[in-house]
Amino acid sequence: MERNWICFLLLLLVVHIKASKHDIDIHQPLSRIAIYETVLQLDPSVSIQATPGLLGLEDKQAEYVTVTFKRPIGAAITDWIGVFSPASFNASVCLEDKVVPNRDLDPLLCTAPIKYQYANYSSPNYASNGEGFLRFRLINQRADFAFGFFSGDLFNPVLLAVSNTVTFVEPKRPAYPRVAIGRVWNEISVTWTSGYDLSEATPLVIWGTEQNGDAYTSAAGTLTFTRNDMCGPPAKTVGWRDPGFIHTGYLKELWPNTRYHYKLAHRLHNGSFIWGRDGFFKAPPFPGEDSLQRVVIFGDMGKAERDGSNEYDSQPAALDTIASLKEDLENIDLVLHIGDISYANGYLSQWDQFTEQIEDIASQVPYMIASGNHERDWLTAGSFYKKTDSGGECGVLAETMFNMPANNKANFWYGLDYGMFHFCFADSEHDWREGTEQHKFIENCLASADRQRQPWLIFVAHRVLGYSSDKYYAMEGSFGEPMGRESLQKLWQKYKVDLAFFGHVHNYERSCPVYEDVCVSKEREHYSGTFNATIHLIVGGAGAWLSEFSPIQTDWSIFKDYNHGYAKLTAFNHSALLFEYKRTSDDKVYDKFWISREYEDVLGCDALNNCPSTTLAS
Repeated sequence: MERNWICFLLLLLVVHIKASKHDIDIHQPLSRIAIYETVLQLDPSVSIQATPGLLGLEDKQAEYVTVTFKRPIGAAITDWIGVFSPASFNASVCLEDKVVPNRDLDPLLCTAPIKYQYANYSSPNYASNGEGFLRFRLINQRADFAFGFFSGDLFNPVLLAVSNTVTFVEPKRPAYPRVAIGRVWNEISVTWTSGYDLSEATPLVIWGTEQNGDAYTSAAGTLTFTRNDMCGPPAKTVGWRDPGFIHTGYLKELWPNTRYHYKLAHRLHNGSFIWGRDGFFKAPPFPGEDSLQRVVIFGDMGKAERDGSNEYDSQPAALDTIASLKEDLENIDLVLHIGDISYANGYLSQWDQFTEQIEDIASQVPYMIASGNHERDWLTAGSFYKKTDSGGECGVLAETMFNMPANNKANFWYGLDYGMFHFCFADSEHDWREGTEQHKFIENCLASADRQRQPWLIFVAHRVLGYSSDKYYAMEGSFGEPMGRESLQKLWQKYKVDLAFFGHVHNYERSCPVYEDVCVSKEREHYSGTFNATIHLIVGGAGAWLSEFSPIQTDWSIFKDYNHGYAKLTAFNHSALLFEYKRTSDDKVYDKFWISREYEDVLGCDALNNCPSTTLAS
């Protein structure tokens, strides 16, 4: 066992040295490209052409473009094609800053491509015959596109040719709606992205039921941010891309469980309209309503390209998760994505790519998120962890792109009522220890659950503030985030929290009902009667690269799975809850259990004989 740990530590050291040498983030494929080192050597013998040049003629927001290229002399397997947007990706878009090294190099490229692919990906004989083609899937991102032909691999790029320009017919059109539950149970917010500033057009949502048609119109607010709002590189430098404008409209006083439709629109000053897609959603149930309610929970999804580009260190399993969710969408009422959302890590174009990836889900089912280290952490931005995992985003992208009912978006914690569920979202990237603002919020959120109406009390956070057998936590000797459960397990036990969900480590694990490292129940498939202790669930396998378990076997770990997957909760009524864990590779359920509990079971003493205070006074 000791030899295995030594080998593992040496492997980590090698990876760290390689990453440091090239100053790259091993989790973000775009960081492999040393774009500042680009040398301009335009070669008239090299050609690159993209067709078609105009997209969106059939009202589509995503289309494939075929890129053909030739390099008669010197073709190599290290040649690659980059997709740039805006199409003018030369020195004219660079800022005069002192952060960028080698500023004297020509052509002074300063923006990373949206994605890339090696020239021989679709043409295995490219290196011998000097000809090839690629098919890139482009989404509407509010600007035109061009393709650059590079030699010299990713670390020493040499720009040899630039293609013609490709554009969407309506590049500013509203796109990628995502719905969420508002500050009250019968309010839904619809958020989308467009290229229209308020000086150009007024954003609005036209909506109604299937019976009353387009009965209502709700004005939408508009937000954006600038490069100066980023906290550091690459978000502030090579990864920066104009985010356009993010709009949010609130649909209020909804009838419970009613199906609504909506249309996104921008009204131009001449009175005409630019339309986005039509969407549908089902309004949330009344708090405490006894009806079938189904919630999907996962963390750490990331994104992957359907055209096969950015093949290194991307998260192809994210597409399996998306496909599985879409297949079961009629049986999903609510989605909780508990941190590590897009893994853009400071390359801002990737947030458009991610919101397009989840559009078919997030446009129809409330999509609620929690903050993770890859959204929030930065050295100088008030994060609890002094890390650079957000790539300089420091929470701005996640807090703006998704509209959550947090009182202060910079402190990304909030409570959420959904029918028989009461959720408490913690922000693991801020201090949660006793005496802090967040610890007070967590206790107030747990205490506010009306267990007669909302019997299912759920705690969620990104980092593992409970229990995990992941090897990284085992190396720290904590089997969870250091200082995590020490500050919270008394609250979970006091308020009888049924389940605690965490991501951050990329695997699946279920604990027994555990308190202070000890299982307090021998049940495994059916938990019934008096509350025992909180069951901890790791659901960080929605797409990101998998993380191995520690070889140490703990008494509290019941089920582990080194695969990609997600969790699903089904509340049948006030006394029956089903948990299922499904792999996305084959859509089969690999772990499940039931909880059967009556109201009186959460009123009195628990299995540890912790009892509410009583008195004999008359």
